[in-house]
Amino acid sequence: MACPGSPAPRGRPRLPRAAVAWLGTALLLLADWMLLRPALPRVASRLVPPALPLLRVWVAGLSRWALLWLGARGVVGAALGFRRESTRVPGWLAVLEPLAAALGLALPGLALFRELVSWAAPGDADSAGPLNWGSRLDAFALSYGAALPAATLWYKIRSLWVQGTRGAFGLAVSRLLVFLGPEKSHVQLILALVFLSCLGEMAIPFFTGRLTDWIVQDETGTAFTRNVTLMSVLAIASAVLEFTADGIYNSTMGRMHSHLQGEVFQAVLRQETEFFQKNQTGEITSRVTDDTSTVSESLSSDLSLLLWYFMRGLCLLGLMLWASPPLTVVTLVALPLLFILPEKLGKWRKVLAEQMQESLAKSSQVAIEVLSAMPTVRSFANEEGEAQKFRQKLHEMMVLSQKEALAYAVDHWTSTLSGMLLKVGILYFGGQLVTSGSVSSGRLVTFILYEIQFTIAVQVLLSSYPRVQKAVGSSEKIFEYLDRVPNCPKSGSLASLTLRGLVQFQDVSFAYPNRPDAPVLQGLTFTLRPGEVTALVGPNGSGKSTVAALLQNLYQPTEGQVLLDGAPLPEYEHRYLHRQVAAVGQEPLLFGRSFKENIAYGLVQEPTMEEITAAAVESGAHGFISELPKGYDTEVGEAGSQLSGGQRQAVALARALIRKPRVLILDDATSALDANSQSLVEQLLYESPERGSRSVLFITQRLSSVEQADHILFLEGGMIIEAGTHRQLMTNKGRYWAMVQAPGGPGAPE
Repeated sequence: MACPGSPAPRGRPRLPRAAVAWLGTALLLLADWMLLRPALPRVASRLVPPALPLLRVWVAGLSRWALLWLGARGVVGAALGFRRESTRVPGWLAVLEPLAAALGLALPGLALFRELVSWAAPGDADSAGPLNWGSRLDAFALSYGAALPAATLWYKIRSLWVQGTRGAFGLAVSRLLVFLGPEKSHVQLILALVFLSCLGEMAIPFFTGRLTDWIVQDETGTAFTRNVTLMSVLAIASAVLEFTADGIYNSTMGRMHSHLQGEVFQAVLRQETEFFQKNQTGEITSRVTDDTSTVSESLSSDLSLLLWYFMRGLCLLGLMLWASPPLTVVTLVALPLLFILPEKLGKWRKVLAEQMQESLAKSSQVAIEVLSAMPTVRSFANEEGEAQKFRQKLHEMMVLSQKEALAYAVDHWTSTLSGMLLKVGILYFGGQLVTSGSVSSGRLVTFILYEIQFTIAVQVLLSSYPRVQKAVGSSEKIFEYLDRVPNCPKSGSLASLTLRGLVQFQDVSFAYPNRPDAPVLQGLTFTLRPGEVTALVGPNGSGKSTVAALLQNLYQPTEGQVLLDGAPLPEYEHRYLHRQVAAVGQEPLLFGRSFKENIAYGLVQEPTMEEITAAAVESGAHGFISELPKGYDTEVGEAGSQLSGGQRQAVALARALIRKPRVLILDDATSALDANSQSLVEQLLYESPERGSRSVLFITQRLSSVEQADHILFLEGGMIIEAGTHRQLMTNKGRYWAMVQAPGGPGAPE
């Protein structure tokens, strides 16, 4: 490191990279003008016989492309210091290579098109002659006039498919295309079909002009019939191609919608439990269904329109340049004036419409306020005053309505007038070209038909692009869910074949993420053993349900760990863990399906009807289910709304028991059961033959139900302050004894 005050190191001054880029580009274009323009046509004329003028144009054009491409690579390399860390060229430098291609192919492509159509017009046989840009500066300038917009458009379109390019719109589109999956290759097919369909549609104006020339010249016969036949064939082919492209596009977008919606829903299901507590169910559902539907519908309609008219506009622009470059320049110069003024007037109309809506809301508010307080208005005898106030609001609204009508009339008048002026200008300049013999009458007719369609295409593009941009922009909300990393450990791989069900809480502390400074559990240590029932009791808010949630791996302890057969819960495979650890809550949620589907919910292998019935018998649900006309095929209603609280608990208990879990959690799951069902559950806990194969955590407010428990833990303030059997705790006369002795007896609620 240089010491303070030491002279700065000297060396050759270096130009900024931006200056290098601009200087290199200027030198490249100067070389194209001074060297390539005169030299390449001469070289091509020496290499290619005079009888092949079209080949001469193509040799010169391809040579120009190759030399300009090498020059563009050199400019980009010099501007970036010949770095190779990134393959993506930033900024406007990315336009240089497509510009080289467009400059090289512009005139050869136009010459080839003229050659293809000249067979219908013998007078235009020398189609490549006028395009010798070595001697004609207007042809050379025309190549730049066509290449610059083409290169810019190519760069903009390319940004939609390149990941990480500047602009959220391009990035969002490229990400949405990923959901096409293997059908992404259909995009190229659709573009090709749309392009061919557009070319076929262009045949009608083209042949209309040809027929006009023949009618003027009184020429009939074989050529006339042949061209009419060809025009009809091309028009039918265009319609067939358009129909095919629409069918492939709509089916592809439909599959993309299904794939996108499925991926978003799956991303939501991967989130941690806190995510669903922080976000409302309606908001999540809106993202999964409404937002994905909005994006997909816009892509299916507006994007299809944008794609079709964009391709159509490009074809029309190329054919307009072929028909008459001067008239094309007139059209392109007039287009901004044709759309900018209506756009400004449209903003004025939008402001007036917003003011109109605001005025309407104020007048409605006046009416609502008065009608809802009529006794007060009448008691103060202010009916006339309120009527005058309402008339004043109506007058303000009427003035705004008149301004809005005037704005609409001016907008419509300027749009119509500007369009008419453009057509008059084209007819005027076109008439002069026809008079001078530069173009024929038929070609002028062709150009006017192309210009009308081109103007319509530009109008549709300007109106549909903002809608597509808005819809694609709304996909950012969807990507928030897709990109969100769950705040919970990934599923493990442990799936023991000999799981016993031994649960150990080792010095477990926990606080909810939204309240990290309010610990719910503190230093909790206890063990659930197979074949034993451990009851967890205590006052409300002591953390009992939090213990059940930790045992289900819904949350992770802040400190300590929860072990199952000596292994931390996150190490177990997700599906395996929840087959072995089953829980029933106080207010269990059932799905709007049949009893059979609810009891078998989540099982990979579909259980038999005998297994479903056996689980329902154990839980006490079989009695009321069997009395229904459809039995186990009866729908329970949305969230089990057609069942009572006790019936929902019984079905949820059957859903847990059918899994034959090694750990069973009952979190106040018997609070709504009647006496008979409560007795069945107690038999299940204390007398069932399967008791020895599972550990039970029994959380309840009915203290009479825990008298037979092997262990009773009294939880208060997030800590276990008493532990033992019912007899031991009653002898100690501590907090448990005080709760049992509370008014109402052992069965009283806390």
